[in-house]
Amino acid sequence: MKYDLVVIGSGPGGYIAAIRASQLGKKVAIIEKYATLGGTCLNVGCIPSKALLDSSHHYYDAVKHFEEHGILIDPPKIDFPKMIDRKAKIVETTTGGIKYLMDKNKIDVYEGLGSFVDATHVKVAKADGSEEVLEADNTIIATGSKPGSLPFINIDKERIITSTEALKLPEIPKHMLVIGGGVIGLELGSVYSRLGSQVTVIEYMDKIVPGMDADVSKELQKVLKKQGVKFNVSHGVSSVERVGDEIIVKATNKKGAEVEFKGDYCLVSVGRRPYTEGLGLENVGVKVNERGQIEINDHLQTNVPNIYAIGDVVKGAMLAHKAEEEGVVAAEIIAGQKPHIDYNLIPGIVYTWPEVAAVGKTEQELKDAGVKYKAGKFSMRALGRSRASGDIDGFVKVLADANTDEVLGVHMVGARVADLIMEAAVAMEYRASAEDLARICHGHPTYSEAMKEAAKAAWDGQPLNA
Repeated sequence: MKYDLVVIGSGPGGYIAAIRASQLGKKVAIIEKYATLGGTCLNVGCIPSKALLDSSHHYYDAVKHFEEHGILIDPPKIDFPKMIDRKAKIVETTTGGIKYLMDKNKIDVYEGLGSFVDATHVKVAKADGSEEVLEADNTIIATGSKPGSLPFINIDKERIITSTEALKLPEIPKHMLVIGGGVIGLELGSVYSRLGSQVTVIEYMDKIVPGMDADVSKELQKVLKKQGVKFNVSHGVSSVERVGDEIIVKATNKKGAEVEFKGDYCLVSVGRRPYTEGLGLENVGVKVNERGQIEINDHLQTNVPNIYAIGDVVKGAMLAHKAEEEGVVAAEIIAGQKPHIDYNLIPGIVYTWPEVAAVGKTEQELKDAGVKYKAGKFSMRALGRSRASGDIDGFVKVLADANTDEVLGVHMVGARVADLIMEAAVAMEYRASAEDLARICHGHPTYSEAMKEAAKAAWDGQPLNA
């Protein structure tokens, strides 16, 4: 079969690229080695983790907060298998939706391992041992990433686990050790902390979510600590050993002393690595850098002009929405259009509770670049909506250029900020000033009023409700 475009990988980047190319009149095929479409995000990432985060949040609220709302119930109980089953059904529905979209857009789906024969031919190795070769004018590599680890850790997928196994445990851990204080570790750690596990986070850097603004990191650690999560930052893990059902983690703290942690499960969440195994990149000479990422230019092209790469296999944040945008851009470039993508305006989100969200530059980044800026900050505690819902933790911080007042970065901790951050992204796309945001009438009472107040604090230093 001959195609205008063959996409290898059906995650958010791949399936979106396929749909956009089809919309633009291209004949498209997509190759997926697993039996279900959707990649990591839909099967063992974004969607199932949010399902468990929501379920555990409901339980935590019932235990901790219902009484203060005047709702009296018997102590709630957890049906953990049912919770896992609900998650699985959501995944099944969502991945089924991708199959529907492929059919709707007349995209041919091939199940098997895709690999390059040469620059215009891709082989599909199927589970039954048969093979099929597709001819492709263009190819997009969208094979995503896999959980990373440390060289000395033996992940047995039973007690020493990655995020994949953490989504389908047979029981609620008594004490979960989490190696890595990034997004994945904190989200899954939160799930089990809410369900009654003791959760201990061991982080090599001197703060959690180290890539985010320092104020955000500090606030999130304070709030999660209040919820019962224990943190050990500036700790370098040196060994992970399983003895029966017990996991022993040894680490060196910032004073150089060895510290020992014991639990019944250990979640290794030290980042993810690009997944390119079996692609046959060597057959076409596609270049890969020292981090295993496929090298691309500003048009998402590899060094082989008709082969493109997007998402987790290339440079940049490993985010589903970043992959989606790159998928659209790659498809449009192949179709002869001239799209653009602003990597500075891709939001980063942590789905703990309170949620964390950010877009643009951090304070440290502005300092390092020598940019003169103003900062305005407003506490969620001061909002009527926050007090009404009981979600008073967190803040919104707006960073604006000291001379032009253009918004350069927005950082949030609070209820529903995963959705609220898009106000900031839209404003920054149109290069709005802090004054612009401060002068927009925001509904009352809403969480979004914190955005208005923080913008006013950045603009003239005089928020109205603080």
